Amino acid sequence: MKLIDTLRDEKLSLSFEVFPPKTDANFESVKSAVEEIATLRPAFMSVTYGAGGGTSKYTLDISKDIKEKYDVPTLAHLTCVSSTKQTVKNRIEDMKNAGIENVMALRGDLTPEMEGQDRSLWAYRHAIDLIRELKESGENFCIGGACYPEVHPESANQKEDIKYLKEKVDAGCEFLTTQMFFDNNLLYNFLYKIREAGITVPVVAGIMPITNANQVARAVKLSGSFMPQRFKSLVDKFGSDPAAMKQAGIAYATDQIIDLYANNITNVHVYSMNKPDVAFKVQNNLSDILGK
Repeated sequence: MKLIDTLRDEKLSLSFEVFPPKTDANFESVKSAVEEIATLRPAFMSVTYGAGGGTSKYTLDISKDIKEKYDVPTLAHLTCVSSTKQTVKNRIEDMKNAGIENVMALRGDLTPEMEGQDRSLWAYRHAIDLIRELKESGENFCIGGACYPEVHPESANQKEDIKYLKEKVDAGCEFLTTQMFFDNNLLYNFLYKIREAGITVPVVAGIMPITNANQVARAVKLSGSFMPQRFKSLVDKFGSDPAAMKQAGIAYATDQIIDLYANNITNVHVYSMNKPDVAFKVQNNLSDILGK
């Protein structure tokens, strides 16, 4: 199923993200977590891709399982950072052979060894290069891309960021998923600006439940996310108590999602971090709203 066919629907949806294991030793535990999340029957499940393509095989295997064994629509991530043209073409062919219909086209995170490299020598420097490659492949993928309500960390300002986002959409990106955010007003302001810029594709709101205090620093480092005082107070109060912090973090994320739905944001994606219990509790908190 092409995700674009459902993302334009006015029906409220909830989806979850999982990430593949780094080694064979962890494959079964991840597979079990994926299966549990799939039983929730989410709108779709996305499967991430390791930095530099390190987990590409697992991404494909898990994506195929979700689609074939659990009949849940799947969004497979694909990154291109520092990859050769042939490597990317091979991965596109593998995705086609696996029956993958939906692709999240990303540049990908830079590994430490990439930081000092001359990026002008790379075949792909930005996600738009990968989007064009996917379109030129002749395969009829539904292509998604990332967007940043708080500005991409490498952009000079939001105006420049939205300009490049528009180019990405014009190149063939059919929907966008946001980086995590913790203040919904940032998203509402961002949506107003991109609509004014002529970006009309569906935008899926990305929400991460912070279930332990250590995640806060990582979330800020990854996305530069603004932490509202309300959220900081939550962490200050409950951060030293793991069980309380987990419950409070899920409640905060649930509250964000309810506010999004109330403001006509119909598609929400939860960065569930391979945690079936978190996915279950979030969905259970919304059961009557979602009609599940």
